Amino acid sequence: MAQVGANMEYQEYKWAYSIMDSSKVSACLISMLLIVYGSFRSLNMEREARERAERETSSTSSANNNVQTLSTMQALCFPLGSSVALLIMFFFFDSMQTLVAICTAIIACAALAFLLTPLCQYVAGGVVGAGAARCGRYSAPELAAALLAAAIVAVWVLTGHWLLMDAMGMGLCVTFIALIRLPSLKVSTLLLTGLLLYDVFWVFFSSYIFTTNVMVKVATRPAENPMNVVARRLQLGGAMRDAPKLSLPAKLVFPSMHHQGHFSMLGLGDIVMPGLLLCFVLRYDAYKKATLVCQMGQVPGPRSMGSRLTYFHCSLLGYFLGLLTATVSAEVFKAAQPALLYLVPFTLLPLLTMAYVKGDLRRMWSEPFIPPSGKSAADFDV
Repeated sequence: MAQVGANMEYQEYKWAYSIMDSSKVSACLISMLLIVYGSFRSLNMEREARERAERETSSTSSANNNVQTLSTMQALCFPLGSSVALLIMFFFFDSMQTLVAICTAIIACAALAFLLTPLCQYVAGGVVGAGAARCGRYSAPELAAALLAAAIVAVWVLTGHWLLMDAMGMGLCVTFIALIRLPSLKVSTLLLTGLLLYDVFWVFFSSYIFTTNVMVKVATRPAENPMNVVARRLQLGGAMRDAPKLSLPAKLVFPSMHHQGHFSMLGLGDIVMPGLLLCFVLRYDAYKKATLVCQMGQVPGPRSMGSRLTYFHCSLLGYFLGLLTATVSAEVFKAAQPALLYLVPFTLLPLLTMAYVKGDLRRMWSEPFIPPSGKSAADFDV
């Protein structure tokens, strides 16, 4: 009887046990780490660009020309462009899968090199002269990161291993969060609201029009390995002809240690898009702190700044709760869930409320980084 009672209790609370699965925990922790690292990487890049611009007596924009700032129109058009790209992948994937795989490998290689560069710089720092060595415009650590990234992508093409695909996906997440910036809370709200509607439509309602879940179909469809195409063209045999199909790094997959063959999946957009918002609020937190330092003439003490809940902390906590809610919903309803349906409200609404309460909403909404009158942007170390 005790065994029967235990089994009934397990079945009743099976969803609760499922969300504590190692794959779910890994997805939550790694996605948050990627957002935090990408946000601080962006903030550090902005500081380095400003310092370099001051040394070279040139503008920050010229020194930081790799960064793309989204405009209001781009934020409005992004969900529409994503829908068009999704439909193209859905209808014409079979005829363009090799091209998609090659382009994905090239872009992922560049993103992975961006992710690995700080690690190579740290390692080169222990080798005398290695960090200062250059080959043209690139330093030795940058070249080492590019070679390591190319090796990882090459092994992925040969094996199709999920761990290498995850490494490439992580590089893409950090690169997009660090190099794409949202200029204001208005643009952030427009972008995330549009993407929420995009995600809900393609996950919940696309099956009524296209008889299948378009989002899940595109995200999980493997592409033909370019090695197979080359082998057929050149009439080669052996390992090249037997290369596995490639699951493209449009998502991160995490295996379960308790259920063999079970994976949890999280789309890159569910990391990058909220990550852009968190990157924005981290930059605003730093800018606001720098403004206080400039006005007060001293660094604020721990009681005035450190003990306060910052916008970044609030948004990161909201992201965690949103991801937890999405995971619970997926287990309860036993169906794929549009993660942005939960992530956007849980990150955006607390942020808007907190900004309103603290009196920062008007400034964050339109021109958050405009310095006070009589000050220049160079006076603030963001």
